Amino acid sequence: MASPILIAQQIFSALSNSNSNHIGCLNATATNATLHSAHSTALPISATSFISLLVSYSALQEWLKLLLFGGILESLRRLGLHLYYKIYGSFFITARFEEDDSSFDWMMLWLSKQPSWKNARDVEISTRSFGLNSNAVLIEGEEDDLTALLNRDRQLAYLPSEASVHHLWYKRHWVRVTRIIRQGYNNRREEVLEVCILSTNHRILNQLLLDAKKVYQTAQQNTISIYTSDSNNSWRHMASRPKRPLKSIVLDHGIKDLLIDDARDFLASKAWYAARGIPFRRGYLLYGVPGSGKTSIIHGLAGELGLDVYIVSLSRSLLDDTALNELISDLPEKCIALMEDIDAAFSQTLKRDLEKEDEEAAKDIKDEKDKPKALSTSKVSLSGLLNALDGVGAQEGRILFATTNKYSSLDPALCRPGRMDIHVHFKLASKYQARELYRCFYLPEEEEHADDDESPVIADSGYVSEEEKAARSSSSDEDTAFPIKSADFSGYSHHARAPKLSSAKVATLAAKFAGAIPEREFSMAALQGYLMAFKTRPYDAVRDAPEWVKKERAEMAKKMELSTSSEAVKENSET
Repeated sequence: MASPILIAQQIFSALSNSNSNHIGCLNATATNATLHSAHSTALPISATSFISLLVSYSALQEWLKLLLFGGILESLRRLGLHLYYKIYGSFFITARFEEDDSSFDWMMLWLSKQPSWKNARDVEISTRSFGLNSNAVLIEGEEDDLTALLNRDRQLAYLPSEASVHHLWYKRHWVRVTRIIRQGYNNRREEVLEVCILSTNHRILNQLLLDAKKVYQTAQQNTISIYTSDSNNSWRHMASRPKRPLKSIVLDHGIKDLLIDDARDFLASKAWYAARGIPFRRGYLLYGVPGSGKTSIIHGLAGELGLDVYIVSLSRSLLDDTALNELISDLPEKCIALMEDIDAAFSQTLKRDLEKEDEEAAKDIKDEKDKPKALSTSKVSLSGLLNALDGVGAQEGRILFATTNKYSSLDPALCRPGRMDIHVHFKLASKYQARELYRCFYLPEEEEHADDDESPVIADSGYVSEEEKAARSSSSDEDTAFPIKSADFSGYSHHARAPKLSSAKVATLAAKFAGAIPEREFSMAALQGYLMAFKTRPYDAVRDAPEWVKKERAEMAKKMELSTSSEAVKENSET
């Protein structure tokens, strides 16, 4: 076979000879008409001779054969691959789970529970909990480790290693599992779980998904999931928190019943809203002093209703109106959207007109203006927030809770019905709340022991009254030949346990404690902080309450005096 260079040389030589002959013919013609006719007939002859010349070379013919044969082979190869994947796909079902989706956590938790991983040759050892309090899986031997059992959120589990193919059996079907790591937007690490099942029926995949979801929900039945938004305006599972019983939240009489009954009625009224053309949304505005239980009741309601909590942070960096609308529209149908301290998310965009406010509200706004403002990169406007709450693209079925410490500084458009349907005022603690909080701290945890006799306790532990201390001290002196000197220490021991008091005794002590607490002067958070110092000493909590009230009043008076003096100095400097 001739080389390509030799073929090219022969072609160019033939072209040169043809052009020379053509030029000679043109010179022999005398007239312009004859010249034009000879030129027009010479071109087809030249093209025909060129094609004939190309075909006459055996080397070029071989090249054309190879080109045709190679094209046929490539077409057959692609057809074969297409048929292979077509046939392969008819026998296998492939499902992919993105890390951002909740189904990814379902599958990873389900895989961590499979016994086949104990015999796997290539696994990843992980303490990931996938949003739960524990993996619910112990490696062999860890059940003997007391520390691991106590610290259940850090248990070890076997997981399929990255970029490796793993095999297992599920309901007599062969399953292939692959974890794929890839680079996403802004070089963000993204993980995809690929599950391939040898089956021709989607029913086995549906069963697998239902089993994985059931396992996850069973492990999560006593918790609520907390979601936050990331920089890509997507919801990410942040953590799971234990459900808080409503009985542990002490509010003014009727507030808990109002909120829980209204929320339950709303969730059961979807058809009623649709029949009347009313957007299926509900908003609650909780306002009042800090530490009065606004966030606590939201936590309790989420557990009672079985709803997840999605935290909407309006002060998040680089959050604008478009991103906020995207986040709100991506909320699931049944959930709690929480906007905490909504008054602090804006500088002046949520402020009411000073001419329409009373003197107290105007003074609060003036104080806010005088305070140095922290730098914020949030670009959310009031109109953007209003459109996100009840605009065309607003999600339906969600329950919105907004909290604020300064109700008077919110714009009326934000507080109107349709956006904030129910407004609840949280005040400072009443005597009723003080009594119920004491009962919550010291009532027996088990109902069967509620009316039992009080258990004996050590006299110097602070668990008993002064009279009981004196009686036990006298009897102890008679039985002890040598006095025992107690250890010198300060603070409260955490290994101590509170005595088992009867319900009647707790009610009596609670009434005494409530009598020592002034009406509407301290927050529930302050009372809880005080009782935490006496969590195992109910008698001392009642005895020391009046002294604590005096101390707190003195501290508040001191703070008020410092605030007044600083304002006076500021006014003098301005004048």
